[in-house]
Amino acid sequence: MDLPSFLWLWRIAAWSMGLSLVAYVLLALIGIRMLRARTLWQRESSWLRSLHYKIGICLVSLVLLLLLIGIVGTYGHFGSLGHSQHLWAGLTTVMLVLLSAGSATQIGVGHPWARRIHIGANIAIFFAFAWVSITGWSVVQKYLP
Repeated sequence: MDLPSFLWLWRIAAWSMGLSLVAYVLLALIGIRMLRARTLWQRESSWLRSLHYKIGICLVSLVLLLLLIGIVGTYGHFGSLGHSQHLWAGLTTVMLVLLSAGSATQIGVGHPWARRIHIGANIAIFFAFAWVSITGWSVVQKYLP
């Protein structure tokens, strides 16, 4: 396919990745604040928890959008998938984000394991985002003239 016809797709991907990183940082800051309140036996703000959920939903949506763009763009440009480690980095990131979101829905008094999985997945997402960013940069170089 002609590269210029895909420029709009790469712009969406660039914005989605940037917004995903912003959402991740905001979620980390809010999550640390919530954890700190819990360890100091303070009452959590309900609006803060609500904001955490809403930003989390945005992150899940953005990561799934990036997955879709990556599959469509790569298949459209190359005719097949799996031309670099970026596919595995992206799939790992998507799975970790979904694990984090799924475990977040289970956090409560009856599920002490859910918070540990949620926090562990979020720490792993940091490294997955680094991996997907590094491998993504090499993919971007293939498309640039």
